[in-house]
Amino acid sequence: MGVTKTLIAPGDGKTFPEKQDEIAMDYRGWLEDLSKPDHKGESFDNSYDRGQPLKTDIGIGRVIKGWDEAVPQMSLGEKALLTITGDYAYGARGFPGLIPPNATLLFEVHLVAIKRKGSGTVLKA
Repeated sequence: MGVTKTLIAPGDGKTFPEKQDEIAMDYRGWLEDLSKPDHKGESFDNSYDRGQPLKTDIGIGRVIKGWDEAVPQMSLGEKALLTITGDYAYGARGFPGLIPPNATLLFEVHLVAIKRKGSGTVLKA
């Protein structure tokens, strides 16, 4: 249970987001479908469709637990596939009309920028 990260493309290997940093990431999200070879079922969200990455503070509970745990382990520019079990996503509530209760989710995420909390310095991939 939790989150599994599978590397798609490496980042710089040295610049990692820290708790409370603002990150910018592009992502695609799918419901897990074990009947498909890549396990990617129905797509439910996609930042690329909006034309801009998601910006949020990381590590402080503003996003699902799986992101709060996995994104700080990604270096700037890294692209990864995150497999997140329901207890680290939307849990027993799900997200009505979009994500069923206890659903395992897959996200392809690309960490494109980090804005440091203290200094406000913006680092881009």
